[in-house]
Amino acid sequence: MAQKNEFYGSIVRGLNEAIEGKNVKNSKRSIAVMPIKHYSPKRIIEIRKKSNLSQKMFAEYMGVSIKTVEAWESGKNTPSGSSSRILSMFEMDDDLTKRFPFVTEG
Repeated sequence: MAQKNEFYGSIVRGLNEAIEGKNVKNSKRSIAVMPIKHYSPKRIIEIRKKSNLSQKMFAEYMGVSIKTVEAWESGKNTPSGSSSRILSMFEMDDDLTKRFPFVTEG
């Protein structure tokens, strides 16, 4: 019974503090979002090769078609949005494919 009273008392104290504005943390926070990076065909090839992935496996991992990867690497098209973010993740984490094994070669 003592535990219930302590728990109840804790809740009542917390509610009273909230009403009085005591110990209330500001729930707003500032965040900064890195701008989306643009990748050259040469850099995309470097990232893919460093990851030891074929174009096909790289495309599978990125969630795009192999034609898309070919277009990026030839300079006919450039990655944008989420594809650029994933490329940034590849740059930041050499073990990305090991830590997040979406695709496995068999």
